[in-house]
Amino acid sequence: MKVFPRVLVFLMFFPVMPQLAAAPRIVTAAQVNGTWRTPTNEFKVLALGKQKLRVEFDGTYEYRVNGEWMANTGTGAGIAVIAGDTATFRPEGVEMDCAITMRFTAGALIVTQEGGCGFGHHVTASGTYRKVSDRRPTFSGD
Repeated sequence: MKVFPRVLVFLMFFPVMPQLAAAPRIVTAAQVNGTWRTPTNEFKVLALGKQKLRVEFDGTYEYRVNGEWMANTGTGAGIAVIAGDTATFRPEGVEMDCAITMRFTAGALIVTQEGGCGFGHHVTASGTYRKVSDRRPTFSGD
């Protein structure tokens, strides 16, 4: 029965403080707006308000065949829904199983892709992107 007093003493000196619980991190439009890149891929992001982002992805997978450089490419555009620092996105017109998750962290955009998303062979949106421009991006078709 010595366990109970130890737990009671622990709770007296280290009370549970709900205000210390990690609150979801919220990002501003200025933090997400702009152009984000890896060496081969690019995301353009524009906050639209009401927890929506306009997103455009351009990706490339480069490889060599008989010493010649070749590339597969893939694109996707649509509206992402953001909650806190994480947005989810599915390119418009994609019929297959596809989910792209975009998490905005201090100076980086961390992207994970589930499913094929209809990009070229070996093209994936997954990766860590660095912001290269704070300017309002120009989207295809603008």
